[in-house]
Amino acid sequence: MTASDSASHRTVLAATAASDKLATDLVALDVSEHIALTDAFLICSGRSERMVQAIADEVEERLAEDGAKRIRQEGRAEGRWILLDFGDVVVHVFHEEERLFYQLERLWRDCPVISLPPGLGVESEPGTQEGL
Repeated sequence: MTASDSASHRTVLAATAASDKLATDLVALDVSEHIALTDAFLICSGRSERMVQAIADEVEERLAEDGAKRIRQEGRAEGRWILLDFGDVVVHVFHEEERLFYQLERLWRDCPVISLPPGLGVESEPGTQEGL
């Protein structure tokens, strides 16, 4: 069993929204074989609490426009690790430090990666406009 087409579509949509708010290190995992409650995880990072919250807001808005309803959320007040549960997709927006500590990718390393469009969440090169 693999992630549904709907889950894959929403994962890419969430990744695009996160990248638009300068999220970095985006990883999408198909967890459908391991968890009965969801099909996909999207994991991404922000550099500050404010950025983490902005990324989560944009993901939530973009998925709502697509008809997804958020079932639950955790961690919004702290802005260090925000979890957004949309049923078939769970989005984890981490502050960089928390991401290094919890290492979700390592915990779920047996899960297949869902391909994301090239360039999403890629760190900009030093000296470019985005890197300033």
